[in-house]
Amino acid sequence: MKLVLGLGCDRGASAQAIMAAVRLALASVDASLHDVIAAASIDKKSDEAGMLHVCEKHGWPLTFYPATQLCTVAVPNPSAVVMRYMATPSVGEAAAILCANSDQEHLMVEKFKYRSPDDGKHVTVSVCVTA
Repeated sequence: MKLVLGLGCDRGASAQAIMAAVRLALASVDASLHDVIAAASIDKKSDEAGMLHVCEKHGWPLTFYPATQLCTVAVPNPSAVVMRYMATPSVGEAAAILCANSDQEHLMVEKFKYRSPDDGKHVTVSVCVTA
């Protein structure tokens, strides 16, 4: 199985929080880190140290999409809050779908939400099967 992660997070989320969210999201569908072939997010997160570190450590190419492209993707869980701050109703779900060259029917994990117990930062992970 080849999976793509769609990642979203609060500004400054730690690599540990992002990794915990990824592991829990994958475990929820009996998948592992070895199934992941890539990750994606919004271009506004291209400088997120935690996200960059996690992807580099695991050798996952990380693709960033502009909000204008993400907002064209149909997703099961659009968010008014995300729309207000990111100019798109979805980051993780839309990015995963785009990067996997797929559609919302192939989302194994729609929008897994995680809050770090250490600093309260939020991370979201979506998982999509590649087409």
